Amino acid sequence: MNRLAKVEIDDSGLPAPTPEIEQERRVAIFDLIEDNSFALPPRDGREVPDGPYNLSLSIRERRLVFDIETEKGGKVAEFQLSLGPFRQVVKDYFQICESYFDAVKKLPPSQIEAIDMARRGIHNEGARVLQERLEGKAEVDIDTARRLFTLICVLHWGG
Repeated sequence: MNRLAKVEIDDSGLPAPTPEIEQERRVAIFDLIEDNSFALPPRDGREVPDGPYNLSLSIRERRLVFDIETEKGGKVAEFQLSLGPFRQVVKDYFQICESYFDAVKKLPPSQIEAIDMARRGIHNEGARVLQERLEGKAEVDIDTARRLFTLICVLHWGG
């Protein structure tokens, strides 16, 4: 029951994503719904309703907002994370992704593989930062953190 059943991105007010960004979003949401681990610890001495949960991610006033409801629509929690700790890793991730997309068009497989390994390393770093920032708010495994980091990048790109 400690999982996400639905994930939405509220990108209202942000520029339209590129086709590559939109594809990354679709894949990350699909993968996230298929396999994730998402638990909310008790806060302020109050028990948290059991999942599965619905998650809406957005950026408001330069903060990443997690809005969490039960599957039936009852509000469970809302918390915000500063985007500051994500800025450099998101920037690095976009730069390496750009290099990767360019490499796929014109470089040999060995060079593409090297760039892809670097891309995965930066992606893992973003997931680690997310897990740290979520401490005490939500518990996620590394695969869930990786997929959520992808969605943060999508939002950050527009924000």
